[in-house]
Amino acid sequence: MKFRSLGFHNFRNLEDSLIPTEAKHVVLVGSNGQGKTNFLEALYLLCYGSSFRAVTLNDVCRHGEKNFSLTAVVEDEDGSNQNLFLRYSDAKREIRIDGKEIKDRRDLIYNIPCIVFSHDDIEFIRGTPESRRRFFDQTLSLYDPLYFDDLRRYRALLKQRNAAIKEDYIALLDLYNAQLAEVGYAIQTRRREAVEEFNAIFTPLYNKISRGESGMKIVYKASWDECHSPSEIVTKLENSLARDMRQQTTTCGVHRDQFTLMDGRVNFSVSGSTGQMRLASLIFRIVQIETYRQKGKKSPILLVDDVLLEMDTERRGEFLKELSGYSQAFFTFLPEEQYFAKFDNSSALIYSVEEGRFVGQ
Repeated sequence: MKFRSLGFHNFRNLEDSLIPTEAKHVVLVGSNGQGKTNFLEALYLLCYGSSFRAVTLNDVCRHGEKNFSLTAVVEDEDGSNQNLFLRYSDAKREIRIDGKEIKDRRDLIYNIPCIVFSHDDIEFIRGTPESRRRFFDQTLSLYDPLYFDDLRRYRALLKQRNAAIKEDYIALLDLYNAQLAEVGYAIQTRRREAVEEFNAIFTPLYNKISRGESGMKIVYKASWDECHSPSEIVTKLENSLARDMRQQTTTCGVHRDQFTLMDGRVNFSVSGSTGQMRLASLIFRIVQIETYRQKGKKSPILLVDDVLLEMDTERRGEFLKELSGYSQAFFTFLPEEQYFAKFDNSSALIYSVEEGRFVGQ
């Protein structure tokens, strides 16, 4: 699966154009602020209907405009083409695949698997517990539609339970507790399995690329860790009611789960250097690729946005050698960077990017 072309209209600072992308490796070279990341953002939007940068789609309209559109032709594994279209107008998003409108993003996210490497990924390591929960939820949702559905259902139930607490509708809590316990237990079980699978790949891979020996692994601490069935979770929720009423929210549940990266007995977010944390965040994404490739039975498209700059040439080479299992990759680089180290870029399609214009090299 690969993008054959990408077109944009009124999208950020990019000049309205149609850009050929029919190559396994597409390299965008330019100074900061010229439009490289905007190009990757357009690809991501077509894959998932949302941005990995902007809070709202209104933020990605060209300055002074209130609408934008994106188009692409994507080649499937069987050699056939599909046409993607996304338009944002009058504060509404319209997405079509081969002319058919997509009403539910669930029908979109399993169409084109796409994984982005960005500077913000370091927050998986040093950021809030929510950032690590988001990473594992994203990883699981990429290949497990049932998990995606459970997550949606849990969030809806949690919102309803919190509203009942705030409005003092205590009579509704027995129903919400039972439903929340059932779906929450399923999420907790899948997260526990996912962490074991993650560590089996992450620990040896980190040691290989860093050329060291460490006990790096994710430790999963579930909020309902001591509960081994939905009925035990219901009891926990009932026992937490007084605290929930005081704090006006549900104080336990999978929305409070902790994923901590530990180096032996030390929290890596405290002990690791910025360079080590950056490397760990890149390996998080490699593990995500490998997990998806094994579980999803497809090779994803990669968007690698200026994350190699902080790595020396040798370590960059080690990282790129482990970057495999993808169908197509888009890279952004500064002009002075050595594009690849120990990596075949002979078939790469390279564009110079300046003020939103793309010129082939």
